[in-house]
Order: sequence, then structure tokens, then C-alpha cells
Amino acid sequence: MDDQLLTALAEACAPFGDGRFHVCELAIAPGDCRTCLQGRVLDTATLDAVLAHLRQRAPGARWDAEAVHVLRQARPQRLTVATNLTGLQRSPSWLGEQQSQPRAGASAEVLAEDERWVFVRLDDGYLGWMYRAYLSEAAAPPPTHQVAAPFTLLYGGPNYLAPVVTRLFAGTPVAVETHDNGWARLGSAAGEGYADPMDLRPLADDRPLDIRRRHMVHHDALQFIGVPYLWGGTSVHGIDCSGFAQLLHQLAGVVIPRDADQQFAAGRPVEPPFAPGDLLYFGAPGDHRDVSHVGVSMGPEVEPAGWGMIHSSRGRNGVYVDDVQAVASLRERFLGARRFLGE
Repeated sequence: MDDQLLTALAEACAPFGDGRFHVCELAIAPGDCRTCLQGRVLDTATLDAVLAHLRQRAPGARWDAEAVHVLRQARPQRLTVATNLTGLQRSPSWLGEQQSQPRAGASAEVLAEDERWVFVRLDDGYLGWMYRAYLSEAAAPPPTHQVAAPFTLLYGGPNYLAPVVTRLFAGTPVAVETHDNGWARLGSAAGEGYADPMDLRPLADDRPLDIRRRHMVHHDALQFIGVPYLWGGTSVHGIDCSGFAQLLHQLAGVVIPRDADQQFAAGRPVEPPFAPGDLLYFGAPGDHRDVSHVGVSMGPEVEPAGWGMIHSSRGRNGVYVDDVQAVASLRERFLGARRFLGE
């Protein structure tokens, strides 16, 4: 095998090495064809970029990509999470690393199948394996509200004596149909029933945004104090640092990326004093990524410059408030702050 061609292929695939969002598993096929590719890629854009790089590095070669499998199709199959919470795994097994936890109603584009598991792409671009039995071909009802409490119980009737149907977690989209005896009758991808309307928040809100959203983040964050830390977790049953920051923003009507490094790259840099809802980021050599932790500033209410933050901390095994300047492991690893809420 020509080392120059192998080097060129490795260079071409390098930009697509983040397995959270990309698939680019290519090799030169064995045999006489030195420029025949085999393997799989996420989409045609990935394959086109790889071929463009190869043609630039080896202009005299005619690359053959007929054997390459493209995962995303023009008419993909889409499934909906039909249980209240499930895992997005790195491999097709419950023993695989959990990357996130989509909630009821999340849409998943099917890319591949492996017995009881499907390899999917979520709407935020995240890739992973999901248990097929927890997914439905039926679309979720068009949502009008989302669950704003850490969780709400769904009852079979409009009273607390009715049997419990399931529980829905914060951030779950629901369709409120009617109100009966002070209860909201709603539909969700995980079932239908009655819930306390105080646990729900309308998706459409025409009131002034910035101050209200910061108040929402501050209020909602305190409801999670004591929730245990869980890698890949997104709920009151266990949550990680970036999942916590993402959920608080979702409840305030703002979409941000899933992981801390993505959030750090996407947000607007800010300096102290920090406002409620500003995100503080941390990292150090040896961490799993350059940006490895995030907390949510509580604003001047906790500390005048906004260094008081609430975060899901592995070290404290859960969601608690800390003063960044008073904790050496935080103070020394601070990388910067980002803002997604207003100016």
C-alpha cells in the first residue's frame, strides 16, 4: 500500500473525527485497486469533502467511492422516543457509554440497525445507539407546552386518587388539550393523562424576554439542588454539568448545544460581573476535553461579581451552589464565560 495515499486519506478523514457528530470510517480496499475506497460516512457532504482532499493531494489518481456506504438518505426513517426517558449509547448495548438521555417526543433519524438497537441522529446532530423497543413510528403530538417542574406525574383522571400513568421530566414537550377541574389534560409521546398545570410552561410567550428568562433560569436551577450527578444524564434522576446548563436554557426557551465544549464555542464571551444564566467554563490538562465542565452563574444574588454558580459536580455528586473564587479546583481551571441570554 502506498504510504502517501494512506497519509492523504488520514488527513482527509481527520476533520470528521468527532464521533459525537460525524461518521467517516474509510479505508483503501485491499487488492490491486490502490484508489478504491470502502467503509461508511455520515452523508454525501462528508464523502465529497474527503474526495476533494484526496484529489488535491493525489491529482493523478482516480478515486473510486462506489463501495462507500452513505448513512443519511434522502428519505430517512424517523422514529420518536415513546418512553419518558431513554439512553443514547456509544455502542449498541446498555453497557456502552451513555452520551445523553433524550426525553419523550425526541425525534431520531435512523441511520443503521443492529438487532434490537438502532444507530440514530438526533435533531441537534448528536449520533448514538438507542434501544428500538423504546421508539415509535408515530410522531409526537404537536406540543403547546413543556414540563417545567423537575418532573410531573401524569394521572389517569383529574385528581390525585386516579392511577399514575407515568412521570414526565423537565423539558418534555406536551400537547395540552383541555382543562378539567383545575387539571390539564394532555398528550405526550409517552402517554396521555392529567397533570398539574402549575408544572407546565407554554412554549409561546410574548412577554419581555431577557429579564424573564434570567429569572426562569435562576428559579428553575434551584429546584434541582441535590439531584445526583450522572454522566450523560438529563433529568432529575441524574444529570451532568452540560445537560443541566442545556436543560435550564431549554426551559427558558433558548436552544444551546449539548456538550460544554460546543457551548463554549457557540456562546458570546462575557466578563464579570456575570448575570444570572451566564455560563462559566472550566478545563485543565488531562481532562477528557479541553473544555470539560460548565456551571450556571447565579448573578449578584449569591456573589457580587457573579462568581457564585450552580452546577452538577461530579466531585460533589450532584447539583449544588459553589463560589468559584473560594474553590481552588474551580478557580484554577476557569477558562471563560459565555452568554446565550440576551445582551
